[in-house]
Amino acid sequence: MGSRILVVAMGAVLIGAPLTARTQAPQPASPATDDAAKNAAQARAVLDAMVKALGGDAWLNMKNQVREGHYAVFFHGTPDLGTTQFYEFHVWPDHDRTEFTKHRDVVQFFIGRQGWEVTYRGKKPLPADQVEEYLRRRDHSIETAVKVWMKDPKTILIYEGQQLAERHLADTVTLISAQNEAITIQVDAQTHLPLRRTFQWRDATYHDKNTDAEEYDGYRPVNGLPTPYTVTRFKNDEMTRQIFIDKVSFNQDLPADIWNVDAVERRIKK
Repeated sequence: MGSRILVVAMGAVLIGAPLTARTQAPQPASPATDDAAKNAAQARAVLDAMVKALGGDAWLNMKNQVREGHYAVFFHGTPDLGTTQFYEFHVWPDHDRTEFTKHRDVVQFFIGRQGWEVTYRGKKPLPADQVEEYLRRRDHSIETAVKVWMKDPKTILIYEGQQLAERHLADTVTLISAQNEAITIQVDAQTHLPLRRTFQWRDATYHDKNTDAEEYDGYRPVNGLPTPYTVTRFKNDEMTRQIFIDKVSFNQDLPADIWNVDAVERRIKK
């Protein structure tokens, strides 16, 4: 994180300088400035290689993603009995729909900043804490890091060297937004595919910091796009959920009413 401190320190010096000093002829860059620029360039090169490995323009411009699979929930490291089947639809940037059980009769929507659930009892807004948790992960996803944070010139990129992740040597990059939010991505040093994504957030009630992490494994090519078939989630280094993908497809022709919560309510209540 030393490079981040250098960048912030240089910014503070410039902001505090008198106007007359700022209008003088530019001085040669200091070694510290050169080091920070080189570090940021190295971080961007790692992320650019990751995007290329994920499919480049095809990944950046995908219309939608549809996943089928099942997941196991863990509590204090111990899995609950059984797994839950799910069918998931995602359209960038803010449309997500997940259907649960083999009958697909429990459906959750996250559209914009709102969340809804539909069951045989009808539709209802999801609890605020559940919506906040989902949106927090969406706001700190690899997709958001690439499509939003990397495009913002105010985002600071820091290359933090190589570390082990998922038993692989990984290049570690942290992105820091203008709002001082951070996402850390560990990228396989050989394949350049993402292995782990981490961010921290502060609990609104207890004001303590929490760490949210996802690990990606079992990559397989789907229409030329390498796709992880196992995703494991952690909270404060404790496993909370493991997702196993059975089938993935991209750029599907989705039904016109797929985001119509009322239409789903009418179907399920029959």
